[in-house]
Formats: sequence, C-alpha cells, structure tokens
Amino acid sequence: MSFSFQLVGLDPTPFIPLFDLPDRQLAERSARRCIADASPGYPCRISLEDAQPGDELLLLPYLHQPAASPYRASGPIYVRRGAVQRQLPAGVVPGYVSSRLISYRAYDADHMIVDASVGEGIDAASEIVRLFSHDAVAYLHLHNARRGCYSCQAVRA
Repeated sequence: MSFSFQLVGLDPTPFIPLFDLPDRQLAERSARRCIADASPGYPCRISLEDAQPGDELLLLPYLHQPAASPYRASGPIYVRRGAVQRQLPAGVVPGYVSSRLISYRAYDADHMIVDASVGEGIDAASEIVRLFSHDAVAYLHLHNARRGCYSCQAVRA
C-alpha cells in the first residue's frame, strides 16, 4: 500500500509584524534580526527554502508543538521577510530537507510520539512513507537533526 504526504511550511501571518519592530523590541521577545551571509545556512520555515545571501530573517523561538501533551515543545526557527507559505505538491521533498540530516517525530492523534528516527534527508520520502504506514501516526514533525531546530510538518495528502 502506498501513502502520500505533503510537507507544510508555516503560515507567515504571525511573523509579518515582527519585521517592523526595532531590534530592542525583538530582543524583548528573544528574537534577533539577521542577514543571510551564505546559502545554505538560513532555512526559512515559511518558504521551505534556504535564504539567499542578503535576505533579511528573524531568528526567534517558535512553539512548534503547542498541544497539551508531554511533548509540548518550542525551539529556534528562521523566517524570511516577505516569504510566502510554500504549498508543495504531494510527495515532494525540497532541497531544504533533502540536503540535511533529519530527525523524524511521528505523533498520534493525542499528540504523543509513537515512533521516531534520524536519517539523511535524501531518504526523507521513503522514511515519511514508512512512518505514515503505521495507522496510529496522525502527523510528523521534521527537525534539522544537527541543531535540533524544527523544520516542517508532514501531513497525509
């Protein structure tokens, strides 16, 4: 049996007003403004692409697992000014994921981890399909394994 999936970028709406804040107010929110000086290196969680040198980004804490669960969690993410939420076709894994070591966390409907693994992003499609082959898995979170940052969500398509 084949399972299809879709990787989902974050909605940019809550981040847009943050770009207009002065650095002092960003710091009060534990956020920092930065300019990409290399690519890859600044993965935007909205566009699911690495920023290009010269792009303005915010590095900020993000509650990526907001559920009332023991796995409730937050971590740092980059978001790029002007980024548009990427709508990838089903089964597509962008270079943003395939070029990194990825940690996969499979959650059930109660937001409990029921499986997890780590592997090269080039194998992401097969690993996501494997994890979704378990009926209990409702969704996945992908993390950049080396730094532990949230990357994106995978949903059944």
